[in-house]
Amino acid sequence: MPTPLRFHLDEHVSPAVAEGLRRRGVDVTTTQEIGLRGSQDSDHLAFALSQQRVLVTHDRDFPRSHAAGVQHSGIAYCYQQKYSVGDLIRALLVLRDSLSAEEMQGTLEYL
Repeated sequence: MPTPLRFHLDEHVSPAVAEGLRRRGVDVTTTQEIGLRGSQDSDHLAFALSQQRVLVTHDRDFPRSHAAGVQHSGIAYCYQQKYSVGDLIRALLVLRDSLSAEEMQGTLEYL
């Protein structure tokens, strides 16, 4: 059976997104909760990889890391002002329902 997606929200993503996902039964962590606020991008990617979580971000540096071949368990990127909180939650739910953790491994998805 495929492993469902779990998410890690970086510090650029509103904590309200985490709350909305949790209300819908999604396993999600935030940068603030795990003490990575202000940490290097490599630390965020390493944490997400160690936990097999898809990193959700508005930070343009993460797609660059992907292009450079940095190992990760998946990156979901969207522009900062593209979605409201509710729309971002819905986009992440579609992603969760469309791909497994195995399929997201090393993949960059633009939301």
